[in-house]
Formats: sequence, C-alpha cells, structure tokens
Amino acid sequence: MSEKLFALDIGTRSVVGIILETNGDSYHVLDILSKEHKERAMVDGQIHNVLYVAELIKEIKHALEEKYGTLTTVSVAAAGRALKTEQASVTIPIKNRPIFTEEDIARLELQAVQQAQAQLLQQKEDAKSSHYYCVGYSVLYYKLDGEEIGSLLDQQGDEATIEVIATFLPRVVVESLLAALKRADLEMQALTLEPIAAINVLIPPTMRRLNVALVDIGAGTSDIALTDKSTVVAYGMVPTAGDEITEALSDHYLLDFPIAEIAKRQLQTEEQIAIQDILGFDEYHPREEVLAAIFPAIENLAKSIGDEILRLNNQVSPKAVMLVGGGSLTPNLTEELCKRLDLPPNRVAVRGIDAIPNLTKAEHIPVTPDLVTPIGIAIAAQKAPIQYMSLTVNDQVVRLFELKEMAVADAFLAANIRAKQLYGKPGHGLSLTVNGQDIFIPGEHGKPATILVNGTEASTKTLIKSGDKIELVEGKDGQPAQAVVRDLVDSASSLTVTIQQTPYTIDAKVKVNGVDSSLDQLLHDRDVVTFEIASTIEDVFRYTNKGDDLAKLGDFMVYIDGKPVKLEEFSAKLLLNGRPAKLHYPIQHGDVITFQQGTQPTVQKVANALNIILEDRMAVTFQREQVELAKIAREVWINGAVVQPSATVLNGTTMLFREKDSSKWIYQDVFRYSNWQLPMAFKGDFKILRNGEPSHFDAEIFGGDVLEIQLTEQPV
Repeated sequence: MSEKLFALDIGTRSVVGIILETNGDSYHVLDILSKEHKERAMVDGQIHNVLYVAELIKEIKHALEEKYGTLTTVSVAAAGRALKTEQASVTIPIKNRPIFTEEDIARLELQAVQQAQAQLLQQKEDAKSSHYYCVGYSVLYYKLDGEEIGSLLDQQGDEATIEVIATFLPRVVVESLLAALKRADLEMQALTLEPIAAINVLIPPTMRRLNVALVDIGAGTSDIALTDKSTVVAYGMVPTAGDEITEALSDHYLLDFPIAEIAKRQLQTEEQIAIQDILGFDEYHPREEVLAAIFPAIENLAKSIGDEILRLNNQVSPKAVMLVGGGSLTPNLTEELCKRLDLPPNRVAVRGIDAIPNLTKAEHIPVTPDLVTPIGIAIAAQKAPIQYMSLTVNDQVVRLFELKEMAVADAFLAANIRAKQLYGKPGHGLSLTVNGQDIFIPGEHGKPATILVNGTEASTKTLIKSGDKIELVEGKDGQPAQAVVRDLVDSASSLTVTIQQTPYTIDAKVKVNGVDSSLDQLLHDRDVVTFEIASTIEDVFRYTNKGDDLAKLGDFMVYIDGKPVKLEEFSAKLLLNGRPAKLHYPIQHGDVITFQQGTQPTVQKVANALNIILEDRMAVTFQREQVELAKIAREVWINGAVVQPSATVLNGTTMLFREKDSSKWIYQDVFRYSNWQLPMAFKGDFKILRNGEPSHFDAEIFGGDVLEIQLTEQPV
C-alpha cells in the first residue's frame, strides 16, 4: 500500500517542498515546489524570522494541498550549516595508576567532548551547555607521554592525552523549526539532519565503513559530512558556496546579481554566454573566457572545501568525495578539488537524484543535484527519523534527540554530568624539599564512579533507550599521600661495612626542618628534609667515630725546605675488599675495610728514605788492621734545635738538613781513628803506601783502601 510523505527543505535562500510516494522500498517523487525567501529570514541555517518562514511554508503547503489534499504533518531537517564543530584535547596524569581500560578511555573521551562543548560556550554569551545537542564526535588521536599512539588500552605512563572533534546542534535551531511549523498549521512528523539526509540516500550503511566525504554546496554555505567505520564521524561547514561564483561573475562583467546567476547557469549548457551589464549593453562571451575570469573564485571554493575536509579528517584525504546541491554544478570544481585533496579524477563526483536507488519521479521534475537533500529528508525522515527520548539521570529528567545510537555518555552530556564526577577526587599530595630539590608525592588516585542503567552496572558506552533510569554512584576519593623519611632516602638510608673484622651498620644523618630526625619520622606538606649518607671510606670512619684511626690513615708527610714530601714506606696501608685503596674511594653495602697503621720513623730512617747522608763513614785497612772512619756530614734541625739521628719524626714535621763537614777523606785522617803510633826509639826511614803504591799524607783515600807505612831502621 502506497503512502504519501510531505517534506520541507528550509534553506538559506529558499524553501523546497516535496511530495514523495512510498511503496515498500520504492519511492516516487510526485511533486517538488521551491519558493525563495522574500526577506533575509534565515541566517546560517537558523530561522531568524519565524513569521516570514512560516508564511513561505504556508504558501508551499497550500499550493501542494490543491493537488494532493490536506497536509497536516511534515518531515524537516536541521541545516548542516547550523552544526557547530569544535576540536579539543584533554591531558590527565596517569602515573602510578592501574593500566588503562576501555571504560577509562570512554570517560576520557567524554571529558574531551565536554571540553569541546566548553570551548563552544565561551564563544557565546549567556550560553548554557543544555542549549546544545552533541550529534557526534570522533577521536583524532591518542598520546602517551607526548607521543602519538594507536590506543591507550592496557597502557601505562606519566600522562595520557586525547584529542576529539565534536559536533553540536544548537537547541534553538530545533525550537525555531517547531515554532515555524506550528504557525503554518503543521506538526513535525520527523526530524533529521541535512547531511544525514543526503548520506542516507547516497551512501548506504554497507558503504559507510569507507572514509567518504559528502559535500552539499548550496548558495551561501557548503555543508560537509564524513563517514568512516560504519558511521558518520564528523560534520563541518564553510561559508563559501555558489554565491561566490555568482559574485565573481557580477564583479568581472558588471552584472546585477540575478543576471549573474542566470549567466552562471548558462555555463552548464551554452558555449556562448549572453550577458547584459548594468549599463544595458548586451554581450556574448565564449564559455572558456568566462571560466577563465572566474577561475580564482572556483579555485578558492575548492580550497575552502578541501581544507575543511582535511581538518575534519585529521589531515588525511578521504577515499572519495560526493558533491550535491546546486553549487556542485560549478564548472571545473571537481577537478580543482581533486588537486586540493590529491585524489584521482574518478574519486570526486557530482551526484544527482538519479544516484538514489529505487527512486522514480514525475516527468516534469529535473534530474539535478540540488534535489538530493530535499528527497533525502523525506526518505531519511521515514526510514530513520530522529525521535525525542526521555529518561532520568540521578532522578533528573533529561530529554534529548535520538540523533544516533544514544549511549550513557550522551545522557551525561545532556544532564551536565561533568567527566570529573566519574572519578573520585585524588588524595592530597605532599610537596617536599629534599637536599634542596623540590619533589612531589601524589595522593592516591580516586576510584571510578559506578554507573547503573535500570539497576544493572554499565559503562559510558552502554546504549540507552527512552524511559531508562541512569544512576551515577560517586567514586571513592583517594587517600592523601603519606611518606616517612626512609621512603625518600630509600636503600641509601643505611649500609653495613666491616672494619678490622668488626661489622658496623651506618645510618644516614637526617634533619627535618633543621631538627635531627629518625628514618621513621612521618613527613608533612612543605617539610624540608636534608640527609647525609656515608659515601666514601673517610665518611665511614667519621660516622663510626673512629677519628683517631682516621688521623693515622693519612699519608706520612714531612716538609723539607718548605716543600711537602710523601714517604710511602711510613704511610698507613689501607685495603678495600683486599685491594689497596684511598680514603676518598666510594663505599658500598657489604664492603670490608682493613688497615695497617704506619710507623713513626727516626730521623735516620727519614734521611735514608730521602737518600740524605747524615754521617759519612768509611772503612780502610791500615797496618793490617780494619779501621772505620766516621764524621757528621749533616745536622738535622727540628723546631729550631739539632736532633739526634735516633729522634722520632712525627707526621707533618718540618725538617731542616744543614751540611756540617763535606770535606774529602785524606790519608792523615786515618791516624785519628787508629791506635797505631811510630815506635818511640825508631830511627830510620819510612814509606807511605796506598794499595801498595807510594802515596803521601794529603792524598785522598777511599773506602776499602789498604794503607801501610813501611819502616826502615838505620843500621847502628
């Protein structure tokens, strides 16, 4: 059985009425009637003068009623140009929280959509979030710690970011439509959105998994809708359309706007364009010449549409672009759009009503792309009408248009449930200063709120229907941060070392706000913590009160002529885990320190270590006897006094070596160390021999020499 549908396309320039006959899945266009507004009653898809629009609707209604009988109900569409699109991002800290779940992602998406809604409201004075319906959004990207990532599911890090593009329909657009229809004695049978209307008839659901753009180019605006992943993901509008081309013709050839509009339409069919300028001169211009004159305007239209498609599609070209509306007939527009989107020529095309499946029409109705949207409104309103749904959120009655499959998140948007309410508040953190560095210890993350739909636990993605009862049970607030000193110094708080086979446990020296503290002291916000830990062997001796041993473990030094001289043989022997070490060597837990203290040398030992001769000794053989010669070569002065070679030298002593006798040993020196004497009654000659060779008493001698005086007595 056939059924007649009445639909209206209320545009910026005109109102189009259509009578569509349905028979199962087949549609037949009986009639279409278009009338232009006498006044500027519509601006950007919103009715500004309800009375004027209502009068025009009445005219169309009465004209069609004369042919088809009384009309009481009508299907209408909210203009795509009335849709408001906002892009917004939200970043939240996720450090030390459980891994991301699908529900966490959904709640973050809701927070981003609400941010987009807030940005939209900032542009409007006295606006409220309840004045807008969210008709859809899509995620542009996720980021983890500043890097773009495919999905946040099961991820962990420091912070997560999501950016969305969301589309909103002002509630006043719907209300003004209802008011105009009521004045025309019509009841709204069904409501749809113009982009959805065109998509429904041109892009079946089986094709919506493809990334396709639909552009409805009217007189004043070009409306854009994008499909992907089996749904409409974004809507947009640019205030550039067919009038730009008409104005370019008007400016170039000095034409009245209506004359320029006629000339523009001739470009579709004529090779010679007849033009009458404002001075009344009739002219004929070749089509190619006219196209060249208006090419900048065509190029600008393609650029505006292409750039908005890229913005809505995250800077990626869609797979294909469909053009509808009267402005889509602009010459060379498809070619320029292909260039702008870097698409092959067969991926951008104008679609007329002949592309609508199962559609027939009366003979007097032209096959033009500007009729796609009116027909689509009638079909979409019948196949997929937008219904009002009423439900409760925490006992608050919420009414919203069922613009798509509605989920709990849509109800929260309508009820002004903020995304922050979906989680308990995080606990207060601690701001501390540790050894001059500011650190922050976050409080515990809040527990997520529980969502119930008709008493059953649900998520923000759960689909809802009219009459549902939604409850939001607030999440539990997180506990405030708590920390003791030990948490800050961690494993460095204490270490165990062994010194000379005795184990010692060394704790860090801690002060909180300048007062000595234990490792288990509870910290408060703004506390200033300082701590010192044993990090070297020297620190270990200080922390274990072994100052006396430490004093003996340094290098043995003396000062000769004011210059320091280190004497290794008298220094202490320090070993770390059996290997030679120095006091500045780093220490670790479990290390073993052993040492052997240095000896205190005598003056003679210091001199020997420095290769300084204090006493010059030499042995010779004289008259067949061993004789040792000795004399003081240098005197040693300490603290202004001469000291003996046997005196003890302390670490750090200043010593002065002064030469005493540096003369060479000669033959006659031997008589001072020998008991040999000439016989008392000796009379005769003698020979002085050195190593069997003649010598004399002033001759130089050396250690090991054999000295002899041979006596020859005179005969009696």
